[in-house]
Amino acid sequence: MKTESVLKNLLFAFAITLSAISSNAQEKKDSASMALYKEIARLDSTLFTAFNKRDTALFKTFFTKDLEFYHDKGGLTGYQHTIDFMNDVSKPGNDLKRDLVKGSLEVYPVPGYGAIQIGVHQFCHTENGKQQCGKFKFIHIWQKINNDWKITRVVSYDH
Repeated sequence: MKTESVLKNLLFAFAITLSAISSNAQEKKDSASMALYKEIARLDSTLFTAFNKRDTALFKTFFTKDLEFYHDKGGLTGYQHTIDFMNDVSKPGNDLKRDLVKGSLEVYPVPGYGAIQIGVHQFCHTENGKQQCGKFKFIHIWQKINNDWKITRVVSYDH
């Protein structure tokens, strides 16, 4: 009976140790996930601050030259089309503005590559003297290249 008691205590101690190890691994995973989330949120903010301020030079640095941009209304386009769109937005009188919808951002790691960003953003502009806004879903595929993050794929949908 004494052996049984010692065995139960050992099993209990082993279970607690495994639980602590698992909890510590989860905290490290959560910490890494949170760091990635914050990094992508920061990049998103910087990208669209450049968009909203019409900083075309900064804006275009966020995309790879082989960008694929999938749009549910406009089809498949690439880097040059994205830059041409930004140049059109930058013309005088265009007040198009983008804001990330609060609470919509999701970020997932892609090991050995980068991250997937999913969210909802709102674009607003003035049309016929009235503010017009629409909310749309998007996915950005980010690649980390030499410590620099670039968007390689965009999916824009639910227009």
